[in-house]
Amino acid sequence: MKVRLLVRYGELSTKGRNKKMFTQKLANNIKKALMNYPQVRVFPDYDFMYLDLNGVPQEEIIPLLKPIFGIQSFSPVYILEKKMEKVKEVVLDLVGKENPNGKTFKIATKRSDHEFVMDTNEINLFLGDAVLEAYPEIRVQLKQPDITVRVDVRRQHIMVSLQTIQGAGGLPVGTSGRVSLMLSGGIDSPVAAYLAMKRGMEVQCVHFASPPYTSPQALVKTKQLAAKVAIYGGSLQFFTVPFTEIQEEIKKAVPENYLMTVMRRMMLRITDQLREKNHGLAIANGESVGQVASQTLESMIAINDVTNTPIIRPVATMDKLDIIAIAQEIDTFELSIQPFEDCCTVFAPPSPKTKPKLEKAREYESRLNVEELVRRAVENTVVEEITPNYVAEEVENSVKMDDLF
Repeated sequence: MKVRLLVRYGELSTKGRNKKMFTQKLANNIKKALMNYPQVRVFPDYDFMYLDLNGVPQEEIIPLLKPIFGIQSFSPVYILEKKMEKVKEVVLDLVGKENPNGKTFKIATKRSDHEFVMDTNEINLFLGDAVLEAYPEIRVQLKQPDITVRVDVRRQHIMVSLQTIQGAGGLPVGTSGRVSLMLSGGIDSPVAAYLAMKRGMEVQCVHFASPPYTSPQALVKTKQLAAKVAIYGGSLQFFTVPFTEIQEEIKKAVPENYLMTVMRRMMLRITDQLREKNHGLAIANGESVGQVASQTLESMIAINDVTNTPIIRPVATMDKLDIIAIAQEIDTFELSIQPFEDCCTVFAPPSPKTKPKLEKAREYESRLNVEELVRRAVENTVVEEITPNYVAEEVENSVKMDDLF
């Protein structure tokens, strides 16, 4: 008896002519997640995807499939010869493992091979009677039973399954293009990264560090947050931007209440250049409207002035409690609330301007050598590959941006 995993697509099923591109990307993402199991074979089909386990215990593969975007659900299925006595034997064994006494069940049969000797009703009755005879304490219930036995009669074989496991949904990472996401050490931006990836975006994380004002622990914490999010895409690139010089220059030249506005404008310029060098299509961030001074609509107008690149804000209209709920679900919340301040917090003025004027922001910024400051920050940005298994000592893959181009 052969065991496969049957993967269902969900939203991918609506993609029409582009469906093959989406399913192929999903297959590649699954192979990437299962790279330590080379014996598992992935077969994308039009309506479903099959994974031949080739002896690998399904218990090892199932947890690796759960976070992969693009999978609506999946099931372990048993591939059987088209002999009903053998099917009955397997069904009785599987039902028996579910501790059936006192539970309800139904048989749900599909038959794409219409030449098979029994039709769906006959199969349902044959297998249902066998289950009732073997387990007298079980009873039939057609709506929301405890146990659903699915039987699929194909031309080549019969498939039997009992278990349906929910997947992560969404679109396969990489099908919607690449974005540069501004990742702080807070609660919101890791959630924004997760939501962007769920819509198929490949995320590259851009983090601004200001040593000695920000600590090494703050940087490690943010990389650990990136590792939590990397579970959903296999791995991601992490860009550490040296921001100390820029913040010191801003502090010297700009009135206190405009510090945050000008600082965010500089961050956006740098992120946009990194995006362009890495062939990204958009910028993403964790801004939530009205949450802090730099996230009012007036502030966004003053800050967005420096770029025409689309800016995606996945959590823009969400309540903080809703954002926290997702952060807890994806296991970033406890990391995010660790007391290591990022550069925005360290340099935050006591009374930032909540409705900054664009003309004022441009005027104060003109006191800086913007082009040179941005150039040096981009050239000295360090790039690192972050995997779900990231630990703080992994530094051998770090490389400066100017070494890449």
